[in-house]
Amino acid sequence: MTKPATKKHLEWRQKSIVEYAYLVKHIAYRFATRLPTSVLLDELISAGSLGLIDAVDKFNPSKDVSLKTYAQYRIKGAILDELRSMDTYSRSMRKKIQDITKATKKIEDEKGSPAADSEICESLGIDLETFQDMLTNIHGAAVLSLDEFVKTKKNDIFSQTRFQSGVKGKDNPADQFDRAEIKHVLAKTIQTLTQKEQMVVSLYYYDELTLKEIGEVLSLTESRICQIHSAVLIKMKAKLVDYET
Repeated sequence: MTKPATKKHLEWRQKSIVEYAYLVKHIAYRFATRLPTSVLLDELISAGSLGLIDAVDKFNPSKDVSLKTYAQYRIKGAILDELRSMDTYSRSMRKKIQDITKATKKIEDEKGSPAADSEICESLGIDLETFQDMLTNIHGAAVLSLDEFVKTKKNDIFSQTRFQSGVKGKDNPADQFDRAEIKHVLAKTIQTLTQKEQMVVSLYYYDELTLKEIGEVLSLTESRICQIHSAVLIKMKAKLVDYET
């Protein structure tokens, strides 16, 4: 039987939720910058708030990780779950991602090196302008698609399990190997990117700049940065096709 919460615990719970509430808005805003305007920010914040509460309630101080770090993962996971339940993106948009991914993988398997935009266009039978328009339109879907695609061999969505990789505990050795292998593939893929693509990855994921801010740094339009980022995500997904089990 679960022991009733003490007054001290309830006070800590309330204090923790208030203390880290800012993370919900911060993470929700970052998601909003890559999603269609039809997705309301309030819906993302609502889902993220539930993730924060869940993090506080399930936090285990014996693990070698802070509540803030744990909360960030749970908030992101809750927002991703909400977006998947919305089915925000049409089948045609998801098919575009699949078509580009397949073309990219086929080219890279045949030539043994990264696929150029011109080669992908030729394979798809479209011109460069059309291809770039596709990248702009599918940007948000590509982000979610990659997140859903990266799985462990138990077919668990990686976004729901990746937190455990940063916690010292009784991880399954097979899962540890699987994650290490995926990280290795992604790292190698990043090394094959152009200097500009690597810069976009670094500024977006490490410095946490928005697409608009990255455009200002690189003297490119936000739309062009969006296209570059989409292309990078699809290249990564193409490299991970063989890991779908």
